[in-house]
Amino acid sequence: MTTAPRTTRHHLVHACRKPAIGLLAAGGLLAGAWYATATTPDLDVTSTAVSLSAKYPYLSAGYNNTREWNRTATAVAPDGTIRVAWPAADGVHVTPLTAAGKRSGADTVVEGAQEVGGLVAHANGFALLTRVSDTNKWKETAAAIVRYTGGKRTWTTKLTGTASHDTSPTLDGRLTWNGSKYGAYFVVHGAGGLADGHFGDKLSYVSAGGKKLSGGWSWGCSHNEGIALHAEASGAFTSLCFDDWRSGLFVSTGIGAPDVAPVVQREQCWAGYCGGTFPSRTGDLVKSSTGRYATAFASRGAASARKNPDDSSGRGWTVTPKTATHQVAIAFLKNRDSGPGRAVYLTSAKTVENVDVHLAPYGKDKLLLTWESLKNATCSAGTCTGTFTGTHLRLVNWSGTPISADKVVSARFTGDIAVLRDGSLTWAYAPVTPTYSSPLSGASPTTTTLRIARITP
Repeated sequence: MTTAPRTTRHHLVHACRKPAIGLLAAGGLLAGAWYATATTPDLDVTSTAVSLSAKYPYLSAGYNNTREWNRTATAVAPDGTIRVAWPAADGVHVTPLTAAGKRSGADTVVEGAQEVGGLVAHANGFALLTRVSDTNKWKETAAAIVRYTGGKRTWTTKLTGTASHDTSPTLDGRLTWNGSKYGAYFVVHGAGGLADGHFGDKLSYVSAGGKKLSGGWSWGCSHNEGIALHAEASGAFTSLCFDDWRSGLFVSTGIGAPDVAPVVQREQCWAGYCGGTFPSRTGDLVKSSTGRYATAFASRGAASARKNPDDSSGRGWTVTPKTATHQVAIAFLKNRDSGPGRAVYLTSAKTVENVDVHLAPYGKDKLLLTWESLKNATCSAGTCTGTFTGTHLRLVNWSGTPISADKVVSARFTGDIAVLRDGSLTWAYAPVTPTYSSPLSGASPTTTTLRIARITP
């Protein structure tokens, strides 16, 4: 267990600390000389509309009220059917779909649930990582896994509480399943004990029947800015975290994130600065057939990185970013316990901000990268506004080398991408054109339709 972090406000609180930097403006052109000769596969996205039984508020306000997609979680059951979880005013809805992506029944409404933190689809139901009401000194919610079988709630297991001196006012989480146990990785807020008032992360294991199991940790990354988790057949589940104190992306597998955690990439991770998949609450971690791992994220790079001499703990780092805007990066781990050599960058345009980065397996030996781009980006205190220019798809190999040019599509990626039994990828999104030209003010807009998208290698 690491020592408690030194601040008391989590990144979703807009008033949390920010570095005193001036207005940053970026300039440049889209890069990539290989475009001229690259062959573009079809990368055709098809989609089906599904009507919703309630209004889905599809946006939330991040740092500086930056517009972020509210997560939808898509999961495939062993029989090939699909479940999609999405938030509404009356709780979290889980919509059952056929393997073709069409509605197959009425929603199951998990009443009192306040966030989609992760979803596992079973042949007879689903398990949802969410937040539920709780009694504690902060009057905040508790993290919980809720299991439904045959349309009925069969158990609820709270993962935070008075005995463990923690709450979870926001999850930014992941839920995975290896066939016998669940792994839940999420943000916690100290409510008593040594970590009182601080923010960290927690990894909990739960049995198929809802019993808490040994393993994981009660306190890990300080101010975790993003979480990734991959279920393993045995041993600790593979995990990554963005830590703002040590400033970067780290392998936390089996150890939380003490000083010895392997470094994936140093980043300036003060509030709002780390970007892409992880802060969008849907850390993507893909495993190859040979046991390697790939993860993708939006990165500002590191022009320099050094330990902070003003931090008496010796854990703090100061990172000077290389760029004002976030670029799309991919990194590879040779196994679940070690960091990579260095990140591979796939974009470089200085005036283009890249957000909402996702990664998924594509066929037997390729990876699909997706992201949204904003041109004429203006950045301040780690967040950027700009003009939305599209959702990009690009294929890369397991060395990070592009094997297709970008394809810009109308589909959005607002959460988890699931892999169907035939290798096709499927996900759910709100059929709206995003805008990033200004911060989100007031309540989120809503939609009563989701589109269930599919792409087949």
